[in-house]
Amino acid sequence: MRFIGFLAAAGMSIAAAGASAQELRIGFLTNYTGSGGQQGLHQRNGWELGLAHEGWAKNGDALGGIPMRLVYGDDQAKPDVGLKEIEKMLAVEKVHMIAGYMWSNVLMASRQRMIDAQRIFMSTIPGASPLAGTECTPLFLNLAQNNDLNAEALGELADADGVKSVYVLVPNYQGGKDIVSGFRRGYKAGRIAGQGAFKLGEADFQADISKVRAAKPEAVVFFGPGAMGISFVKQWAAAGAGKDIRLYSVLTIDWLTLPAIGDAAIGSFIAGFWDPAGTDPVNQRFVKDYIARFGHMPSRSAATNYDAARLVGASVRAVAGKVDDIPAFARALRHTASPSVRGALKFNENGFLIETYYKLAVERGADGKPTIVNRGVIFKERKDPFWQECPNDRRL
Repeated sequence: MRFIGFLAAAGMSIAAAGASAQELRIGFLTNYTGSGGQQGLHQRNGWELGLAHEGWAKNGDALGGIPMRLVYGDDQAKPDVGLKEIEKMLAVEKVHMIAGYMWSNVLMASRQRMIDAQRIFMSTIPGASPLAGTECTPLFLNLAQNNDLNAEALGELADADGVKSVYVLVPNYQGGKDIVSGFRRGYKAGRIAGQGAFKLGEADFQADISKVRAAKPEAVVFFGPGAMGISFVKQWAAAGAGKDIRLYSVLTIDWLTLPAIGDAAIGSFIAGFWDPAGTDPVNQRFVKDYIARFGHMPSRSAATNYDAARLVGASVRAVAGKVDDIPAFARALRHTASPSVRGALKFNENGFLIETYYKLAVERGADGKPTIVNRGVIFKERKDPFWQECPNDRRL
């Protein structure tokens, strides 16, 4: 009833939107250009493998029992470009939902437009914290992580490892701000020796590395997705900084970036919500089929997008193909069981997952190459720190 009231207050007629109950239309927004280009490909790969496991291969094929049409858009890592792509998907393609996203600032810029259109939007990478709290909406769900919670896990990991001082480095945008606040929330036993914010897309970190070394912390905490992370970790190792200062990263080193980083990543630690070597049958099938199809190990971004596609298929079945009923479809997306690389997915009332986080370490494997191994649980099934700020009439 709370969700119905929310829609009524918006004054939007779902029937007038011109959608057909016999066809599902999805817009997928990602980033193929600039520093996020490679991550965008992993994002799309995981999404399309998930659709394939649901029996969908091309427009017109059935997903969850009804035909599905899919359109793609590139936000170019720019909120204004992302909004133009979204506007086209809504006005021209008349999509029922938009999935994907890579950058928190693009995600936040789209929030009001999606509410005005009364269409579902589903993030498969960024977890902007305002959407978990005061700016939550029953039209939104996140298949990856809450930015703050991910960094909070890293803070607790640093505490457990006995790290007494850290220097924090993040890009200067919404995602970076969330990482700083989350890490500070989790890291309680030590002190912040310094903090720096670099421009989004930065490639030269020599000045930042010099500042870190001058502060003499026991560890550096770094957040830099895609090419930013590759550049930093390689420059960090080349400068010899890792000999005296431990490297902890969040959303930076995984199987997307590790092949390019190479040995420079060995000895670093990660807080992660997905174990690539997990023994769950769904995860094992995902990894096996992904490697066979794309020729490389899947990344965290591929995994969350795989889960997203499987969830959409299951949810369409749950509403018997009646995707024009946006409130029912949105509810199904949060409450329908679906195959997942992380076991059973459980959403909180604000649309964010209740997550388990692991201590992941980059070590030299039996073949001599760097690999990512699970060294234990940081915490199990924790809610993000903002869900109680989500107004009651917007919970689902």
